Amino acid sequence: MTAYVSALDLFSIGIGPSSSHTVGPMRAARLFAEDLVATGRLNAVGRIRCSLFGSLGSTGLGHGTPDAVLAGLTGLRPETCDPNQVRAAWSGIQDGANLTLLGGRSIPIHSDDVHFEPRTRLPGHPNALTLSAYATDSRADSLPLLEETFYSIGGGFIRRGTERSSAQTRVTQPLPYDSSAQLLALCEAHNLSICEVARCNEEAIHGAAVLDEGLDAIWKAMHTCVEAGLSTTGVLPGGLNVKRRASAVRIRLEEYDGLALCDHDTSTEWLHAFALAVNEENAAGGRVVTAPTNGAAGIIPAVGHYYLRFVPGADAAGIRQYLLTAVAIGSLVKANASISGAEGGCQAEVGAACAMASGALCAVLGGTPRQVENAAEIAMEHHLGLTCDPVGGLVQVPCIERNAIASSTAVSAARLALHGDGTHLVSLDTVIETMRQTGLDMMTKYKETSEGGLAVNVIEC
Repeated sequence: MTAYVSALDLFSIGIGPSSSHTVGPMRAARLFAEDLVATGRLNAVGRIRCSLFGSLGSTGLGHGTPDAVLAGLTGLRPETCDPNQVRAAWSGIQDGANLTLLGGRSIPIHSDDVHFEPRTRLPGHPNALTLSAYATDSRADSLPLLEETFYSIGGGFIRRGTERSSAQTRVTQPLPYDSSAQLLALCEAHNLSICEVARCNEEAIHGAAVLDEGLDAIWKAMHTCVEAGLSTTGVLPGGLNVKRRASAVRIRLEEYDGLALCDHDTSTEWLHAFALAVNEENAAGGRVVTAPTNGAAGIIPAVGHYYLRFVPGADAAGIRQYLLTAVAIGSLVKANASISGAEGGCQAEVGAACAMASGALCAVLGGTPRQVENAAEIAMEHHLGLTCDPVGGLVQVPCIERNAIASSTAVSAARLALHGDGTHLVSLDTVIETMRQTGLDMMTKYKETSEGGLAVNVIEC
């Protein structure tokens, strides 16, 4: 198994507000329901209970985890479901109402069937959930018909409690690598760009036609999300009364651009608007693409839209190159550190996305492999130590603005790298390892538990 993760896995079309707390638990719950059907236990089930541990227990309510679990049990998939089917699936259900499981079995659901255990941390990962199915005549102390533990390890990826790693495509890749040093060596040995190395591995997994169709579908979903966020107004759900801003920014920028004021460059402001749009959609539970997570979902789409709007000659082929280069970088972060905020803090989410976007932008601007690696390193380096401290357990403050600022950092890092020849002191491998170590040293209260930082210092009115 090499570091490379397919673009069609790392970029996952799903729903907000969280890849680890919404998308992952929904996938786990559906797998549990499928196991009930496959083992012939479904018709004996009278009750299902779910325990949410660690970070899932701490911020699961604000991230919609119980809703996602119930939606998954009914058979919904994050990539195809209507987001409206997930909202309030648990929080809006009446106590004792019936839930129809995948396979057609109907059982009553009670509010205490989802249990929060934020102080209990299972050894496999800070994001853990255990699902237990009981017989129709079961008592409180009876043994379950089936019980499984899952870990939601970031980016929508899940791992069963008995597995050592998440399920990934087990296809032999023609150009395997486990580090950026190995990746650069491949590029030099075969006279390939980082994008071309990624494409070679992808085509071995999917074939060229499926790959390009998948990349186009991913970008279409990203574009649709940006457009939705730029045209929607109102207040985000959750109780913080955070007002959507992307639409108002878009209107103002269109006015500026219409006046053709030569002394007012709006490119950076458009970049911010694109990122705000995505993360406001995410916060509202809308359709988003994990890139590589939902909490950092705005950065890669924003920088991609910046490329299309402000770089002469930008086109759809460039977007494919952009996405593949981003995945080549993101695969290294996922394999050698983490993309989970509950495991590494926001440096693992926003830092990873910024590195991916920066390196990818550098590539489509004509950067060499070493310049691309340099751009990714600069971007990641300046997010080291970034905490994950969502106010109210919601993916809103500081998450939305953080994506806008990181988008600017990504563009700045790419352009800075292009002024050099790729030679630099700190390698991408070094900064990824430093991020991993920093995540281990970071106190739990700063890792998606809402127990420290802004989460406890912002007074809610």
